[in-house]
Amino acid sequence: MPVNSSLDVSPETSADLSVEDRALAAVSTALQGVNRLGVAFSGGVDSSVLLAAAVRVLGPSRVVAILGVSPSLASDERAAAHEVAQVIGAALVEVATDEGSNPAYVANGPDRCFHCKNELFTKISDEVVATYALDAVAYGENLDDAQRPDRPGSRAAVEHRVLAPLRDAGLDKAAVRAVARAWALPCAEKPAAPCLASRIPHHSEVSPEKLRQIDVAESGLRRLGLGDFRVRHHDDIARLELPGDDLARAAQEPLRSAVREAVLAAGFRYVVLDLGTMQPGAFTLTVLQGHA
Repeated sequence: MPVNSSLDVSPETSADLSVEDRALAAVSTALQGVNRLGVAFSGGVDSSVLLAAAVRVLGPSRVVAILGVSPSLASDERAAAHEVAQVIGAALVEVATDEGSNPAYVANGPDRCFHCKNELFTKISDEVVATYALDAVAYGENLDDAQRPDRPGSRAAVEHRVLAPLRDAGLDKAAVRAVARAWALPCAEKPAAPCLASRIPHHSEVSPEKLRQIDVAESGLRRLGLGDFRVRHHDDIARLELPGDDLARAAQEPLRSAVREAVLAAGFRYVVLDLGTMQPGAFTLTVLQGHA
């Protein structure tokens, strides 16, 4: 059943509400006038909190999770998204996207994410909105994301009039994760997992084979117990970014040989460890700062 969306969040009472109640009230306000909502869904923390909030506000029968599927979606991420949506109680539909046929996406400039999101939102408009009688589509941009210069996908959202309730509610990454924990979402501690194409340096073409290699390598590393990491694709070379503790472990036996074997099995010729540890968004930020 829909949750009462008229929670009083005036300055006098907001301090007395839990973080999840404040978030729910704010998202309810952002969704005012929406009857049936589609949520662009990945299974990550942001889109999962948005989906869970929408289900609480509108009811599960009026919310649809929409998962874009293409070679840039890791196989493990696809399976996990279905599991999270099931826990939340939302129907999930998959939409096959074809950004790989767009030369601008394949060229992999700093605006690659725009072309990917543009393809997703176009397919949603063409294939999902009418079928499920949606009167709005939303995605999980939060307040911190909106302030970053390396997220061209947000331009596609604006052009397609996609709602960003978490951002409009003033929820930053810390608040969103706190809500995920409070609602016991299975992805509450999940590290950020951008698409596989983000592992390829800008201006090096995106191809299905490169995406497959990254997917196989990262899946193999997860089976070894590694969590938050990136396999960067430099042609024959796989450059591994790991947190400091994991970097030290990966450089020593017995993990060193297992890591090497897992990555070579994906089709790389060489495996290197980056002493700079984790560098999310480094490819795009470097280009935007004029250092490429």
